[in-house]
Amino acid sequence: MQLLVIRHAIAEEREPHAAAGGHDDDRPLTPFGKRRMRRNAEGLRRTASHIEVLAASPLVRAQQTARILADEYRVPEVETLEALRPERHPRELLTWLGKQSPDATVAVVGHDPHVSVLVTWCLSGSEEASVVFKKGGVALLEFDRKPAAGKAKLHWLVTPAQLRDLAG
Repeated sequence: MQLLVIRHAIAEEREPHAAAGGHDDDRPLTPFGKRRMRRNAEGLRRTASHIEVLAASPLVRAQQTARILADEYRVPEVETLEALRPERHPRELLTWLGKQSPDATVAVVGHDPHVSVLVTWCLSGSEEASVVFKKGGVALLEFDRKPAAGKAKLHWLVTPAQLRDLAG
């Protein structure tokens, strides 16, 4: 299984959104963040040509990021996963991954520091984040067997700027 781990694109700032009475779960992407993510998705498709399963955190900014990816990859459905909420343990996502086809390319859209902890946990079994994700950044992990902590191999971790360079 190949796993694309994606941090959501640039969203509205937390403090002004809260000051206007908004809940953090409802913070949307900015227009700039949407434009950037479309270019990121173009570049990602040049590196990872297909996605069979696409899932995202229920938070608005992750859902919007996933929808951009779904449009680029022509994936008809985005699955909403509570396991991708920022406060959840990576174990929850790996349980869900274990139910997916072992030959699938699965993409998940989440939040930092959760995605950094997730990648570190998949690679080493450690819960202390040792990778850095920029908003819109992506890592590609591979599991030879059933997804488990410490069993993934890192193929690459790319920044949003690198993805946009790939888009041309």
